[in-house]
Amino acid sequence: MSDTEQPTTVKLDLEVSVEAASECKQEGNDHFRAKRWDDALATYRSALAYLPKRSFKKEVIIPSNEPGSESDDVDSGESLAKNRPEESQDGKDNDTIVISTPEVEQEEKEIQKLRAVINGNIGACLIKLGQHKEAVEVCSTALLDDPTYVKALERRASCNDILGTWSGLTAAQEDYTKLLTLITSASQQLDIRKKLQALKPRLESAQKKETDEMLGKLKGLGDSLLGNFGLSTDNFKFVPNEQGGYSVNFTR
Repeated sequence: MSDTEQPTTVKLDLEVSVEAASECKQEGNDHFRAKRWDDALATYRSALAYLPKRSFKKEVIIPSNEPGSESDDVDSGESLAKNRPEESQDGKDNDTIVISTPEVEQEEKEIQKLRAVINGNIGACLIKLGQHKEAVEVCSTALLDDPTYVKALERRASCNDILGTWSGLTAAQEDYTKLLTLITSASQQLDIRKKLQALKPRLESAQKKETDEMLGKLKGLGDSLLGNFGLSTDNFKFVPNEQGGYSVNFTR
């Protein structure tokens, strides 16, 4: 295969992969509607495997010592298969020009959207299976591709709400707050505001509980070390001072 044929081949391969992923996703939807959660989960994961993995940056590369007459071939989709190389095969730096086109950007957006939806659907399956921690992780992955994906935000928030940890409830609060800026339905906004209101006392309680547990562990560690000298943390008292800080008093 010649170099000029490669971009077209890459584009065709990518189109086939996207089509296969879409068909697989639809099959997963059928399983989900039939409440076959495990089958739906496996099918969505198969759909995801057809798509290229998310990368921080995808670029079209043209060596600067070559004419731009081949740019039409490169624009046809090569950027979806190539990242900017740091070195050539002989170890020397490549002198390259990075270009971007509307066609390439649109292809990227379509793939990102599909990948986000599939990850979001995987999250929905995990929720049905009671795997809320794993659902949080996969919804977070979906949001890397689409930060304003409402369903992924809702699912992640609800899972963190259920997990009930200090960090989880804090994250849920942030997601609910963001959803208020994305959702226009008055009834949905009211529902989210109710969830935020109910979340506040639980968040404060979780913070106090985990802080007390942490301080208790630190006290236990301190007592084990000070015990070697016949002392304990009870021998040290923290007294507020006039400067707004604390003074440490030692007592026996």
